[in-house]
Amino acid sequence: MNSQEQSSKNRLWLDAEGPEPSLAEEPSGERQRDMLAETGSVITAGGGHMIHCLTIIGQIEGHTVLPSQNKTTKYEHLIPQLVAIEEEPKIEGLLMLLNTVGGDVEAGLALAELVAGMKKPTVSLVLGGGHSIGVPLAVAAKKSFIAPSATMTIHPVRMNGLMLGVPQTLDYFQRMQDRITRFVTHNSHISPERFTRLFMNTEELVMDVGTVLEGADAVDCGLIDEVGSLSDALDALYRMIEETGKRPARKSTGKKGTKKKKEA
Repeated sequence: MNSQEQSSKNRLWLDAEGPEPSLAEEPSGERQRDMLAETGSVITAGGGHMIHCLTIIGQIEGHTVLPSQNKTTKYEHLIPQLVAIEEEPKIEGLLMLLNTVGGDVEAGLALAELVAGMKKPTVSLVLGGGHSIGVPLAVAAKKSFIAPSATMTIHPVRMNGLMLGVPQTLDYFQRMQDRITRFVTHNSHISPERFTRLFMNTEELVMDVGTVLEGADAVDCGLIDEVGSLSDALDALYRMIEETGKRPARKSTGKKGTKKKKEA
């Protein structure tokens, strides 16, 4: 078996050569370390349900390779990983942790569409920042949380480098912005008019157009469902898993159920 095949098996946690683990069994310590090193993800069953924790950090790298000193999340790594999570029957839910400055618009939107199209329970938690194209990724989950100290920057689509100064270029930017607006408003409780006012705000950012939302502000405007911590996100994910009826319910945490987001 070559190193590429072994890396793929570690990433997707599919070991055809070994015995099939039980539903409550976690990957071995060596496999967990490999997954953390290669993709920044981990599979855990400590709470009674098998969940996959996926991290989206730094800058989302798209079709262009970023400099080596940049902390990046490569979308070509996450796309097959999300497919594997959806198809793997042992994994019952996805917890997505975000601390990103944004990045490639089409790559980020592609990842967000995959998460939004998953049937399995999905919960997102914004930590530190969920800026730019990180906004669609945060709202793509069926339930979204934001830490009290986290922020989200909403701004129009921009492009660096050489471009044609023709009306068609501006029209393309507008159409791309409309795609993002439709996705965000379709997967959250914010209205298109409110979202447009936020990213066209000229009174807040000194060197840019847009708005910075802190944790509670993101909830108040309907962008994120709740302010919460890691334990809140995990509790919500466990409740969603148990509501599917596939597994017996675990002991109650004493917290009330949360309102479901409108269907995408």
